[in-house]
Amino acid sequence: MNLTMTTLPKSTLQTIPKGIWILGFVSMLMDISSEMIHSLLPLFMVTTLGASALVVGLIEGLAEATALIVKIFSGAISDYLGKRKSLAVLGYAMSALTKPLFALASTTGLVLTARLLDRVGKGVREAPRDALVADIVPGQIRGAAFGLRQSLDTVGALLGPLLAVGLMLLWANDFRSVFWIAVIPGLIAVALLLFGLREPEHQQTTVRTNPIQVENLKRLSGSYWWVVGIGALFTLARFSEAFLVLRAQQGGIPIALVPLVMVAMNLVYALSAYPFGKLSDHMSHKTLLVLGLIILITADLVLATSDHWGFVLVGVALWGIHMGITQGLLATMVAETTPADLRGTAYGFFNLVSGLAMLLASVLAGLIWDQLGASFIFYAGAIFCIVTLMGLAWQPIMRAVK
Repeated sequence: MNLTMTTLPKSTLQTIPKGIWILGFVSMLMDISSEMIHSLLPLFMVTTLGASALVVGLIEGLAEATALIVKIFSGAISDYLGKRKSLAVLGYAMSALTKPLFALASTTGLVLTARLLDRVGKGVREAPRDALVADIVPGQIRGAAFGLRQSLDTVGALLGPLLAVGLMLLWANDFRSVFWIAVIPGLIAVALLLFGLREPEHQQTTVRTNPIQVENLKRLSGSYWWVVGIGALFTLARFSEAFLVLRAQQGGIPIALVPLVMVAMNLVYALSAYPFGKLSDHMSHKTLLVLGLIILITADLVLATSDHWGFVLVGVALWGIHMGITQGLLATMVAETTPADLRGTAYGFFNLVSGLAMLLASVLAGLIWDQLGASFIFYAGAIFCIVTLMGLAWQPIMRAVK
């Protein structure tokens, strides 16, 4: 985390409001909680519950699709009520309170139930949270603000697997005890958001209406829908990270140390998210999207070549750079192509389409893994990247996007 912050110009950091830092630390704490579980969950399902790669892909895909479908409704409601914080608190609380179910799970059915409930909480909170970020900061530093929040979020995703590794070594691969400990940072995150963040006042300049009415949806520009389409293609090219964990385990890495693969990815992600977010305020978004795709193709080819731990680490590090370039960038592009009063709805639709794409990508990855072998899912990912590059070449960036 210190490495991330010391590379940033102080003048830029000083202009970022306190609320963005609070949202970042809330995200960090919840990610510590979630990643303590998620970095071990594919291994728990395969080694303890006897699940296949297809079942893992189906559970992960359904869970992420659920989160992203819920987001459209939470985003629309936050626009309609003008209250982002209340929904964000509700969503974080739901996720925190579902963590014990993972520790109690004895079947993949209960794991699926826990994942779905957890992801409903994620879906409820993320669209209003992203809309809060856009509401709090002025447009000229919005990319930096999204990048900072994402960096802190990813620091949590770095610390969570590290804690999981330490506790797995301490407790001799006791998955369930680690899952119980993961409840604690989740509850702290809820308390920090509830008592630490003051929601900005909304100046209502128009009559408040249902944001998902046809006339309101027509206000979402062609530039916005193009961003939605590109986001979906990116998601098809980047299936669930559960398969990165399984690839590491396939290479013979001891179970307790497998989460270090996610540590490597999230360390690179944390160090790159803010700089690339800030860069997106001054550089062509299309150029950055192309760069992100080229790096993801390279990651896929490295991971397809071998399951040796060296190849896996290089592959997931490249994967992390790709995430750092594209995730905050896409959020910024949604904000820039959307009217302020419809941002929650815009993020909701964006995440809905991405969620359906994630479900398809993860199920396909599981099928390919079981039927053809692990290498082929990474070759398939590279092919989807090439299709996305073709889409970028075919459809020029709209002026409103840059």
